Amino acid sequence: MFQLVATSEDIDEVVTVARIIWTEHYKPIIGAEQVEYMLDNFHSKQVIAEQIANEGYQYYLLKNDCSTVGYIGLQLKEKELFLSKIYVLSTQRGLGLGKLSMAFIKRIAEQNKLAKITLTVNKNNSNTIAAYYKFGFIKTGEVCADIGSGYVMDDLQMELTLS
Repeated sequence: MFQLVATSEDIDEVVTVARIIWTEHYKPIIGAEQVEYMLDNFHSKQVIAEQIANEGYQYYLLKNDCSTVGYIGLQLKEKELFLSKIYVLSTQRGLGLGKLSMAFIKRIAEQNKLAKITLTVNKNNSNTIAAYYKFGFIKTGEVCADIGSGYVMDDLQMELTLS
């Protein structure tokens, strides 16, 4: 179900599924131009490879019946796990993959003796925010970050304290 991204081909698969998910899900939220900018600058093969090699990131392909249906990107920090990316194809939503993914992410945090999981999520991504609340996350703040070329990420900050 969760395959560690370890090869160049695995990264290609992440980039491919990212393009499908982002184009479909985020165009209505942030517009087509910002989606392309985000894909080029945050979901490219070069960026993902750099994050894995030098920034403490782990990526996982989410598999269902041997097909890639999503991906997860995590950054292990000193005291927390930063959930950078969790995306599932629209055709696979509602099948419990989010719940399985969150259990997997919690296990990684616990195995690394990390006290909490943190994340940021677009303020207008209401279904995803609702899901995070359902998983027990709380809102801890808001951040509006300039990401270049006139674009911003206008996000909620959320966290889940682990017992």
